[in-house]
Amino acid sequence: MKRILIIRPSAVGDIVMASPMIRVLRRGFPDARIVWLAEPSMADLLHHPELDGVIFWDKGRWRKLLRRGRLPALLREILSLRRRLVSEQFDIALDAQGLLRSRALAWLSGATRRIGFDSREPGRFLMTEIISRGASAKRMSSEYRHMMETIGLSVDGFFPELAVKADDADAMEDRLRAVGIDNEYAVICPFTTRPQKHWFEDRWAALAGEIRERMGLPVVMLGGPNDVAAARSIKGLAGDEIHDLTGGTTLGQSMAVLQNAALIVGVDTGLTHMGTAFGRPTAALFGATRPYLETGRETTAVMYHPRECSPCRRRPTCGGEFDCMAAISVDEVLTRVMDICLTKGGGVNH
Repeated sequence: MKRILIIRPSAVGDIVMASPMIRVLRRGFPDARIVWLAEPSMADLLHHPELDGVIFWDKGRWRKLLRRGRLPALLREILSLRRRLVSEQFDIALDAQGLLRSRALAWLSGATRRIGFDSREPGRFLMTEIISRGASAKRMSSEYRHMMETIGLSVDGFFPELAVKADDADAMEDRLRAVGIDNEYAVICPFTTRPQKHWFEDRWAALAGEIRERMGLPVVMLGGPNDVAAARSIKGLAGDEIHDLTGGTTLGQSMAVLQNAALIVGVDTGLTHMGTAFGRPTAALFGATRPYLETGRETTAVMYHPRECSPCRRRPTCGGEFDCMAAISVDEVLTRVMDICLTKGGGVNH
């Protein structure tokens, strides 16, 4: 394999968990050209020393053209991407998503060999090989690990890996210093895409106060533009215990904050998964979803109290009570994170 395309266009957490593929492919094919296909908003995640290039697919623009009925313009966009992909002369395209659209992108690449995950999505005929996601879903990145094993590569040291741009690191160091943070700090990541994956606002506020009082760490809160209102509510409960950066950082700048954190606590969101990628002490609070139970790193602890309905994913049956998340107490989280920071130990609480 001299030219390899990885297709995992979106979802911050999924790209973080697929990132070990880059290192494994480079180790297996040291002279190959390795390229990732992604949406433009994911660019900061793919600043990786072993990656030779990124080709961007502007899904948002394609959708807009389709909604407006501008089919000739959409066709021109498709052909333009097709020409860009074919010019690379890929030997293999690895569809690490398993959706119809990712299968179509693999086909557009013109790669001779197109391998993708099995799923209920249509478009299997667009691939040359369909593989399972593997037998075990307990280990972080297990499906991507299985894909690498399927093509005959060693998966030793299969951990997420990210790189932060120097200008993002410098910008956030200056910004934190401006609010009086020039030493160790903790980060909380309370927000994600669905309410059943959230912990509770009053518990985040209480946890921030305990981290500040008992561990001596200032607490930084991270989130995206859509999380500003919820962040304001948590900040209102916590007061000066939290430095709120929600909606005020780029993805790359958030990565810079996480890279140097003494502690990270978060729900099932890409920012939390980054804690494992950076090897920082991290507590992951899972409930309706649990993407993994083990990470292979002693610095990460998964806190998960399953119920009979767990994991319910997109179909909660608890009437908004979210019992699985309610079972995670402030005291339990505090005890666990203090243990991680003191011993660099990790594990799973059932």
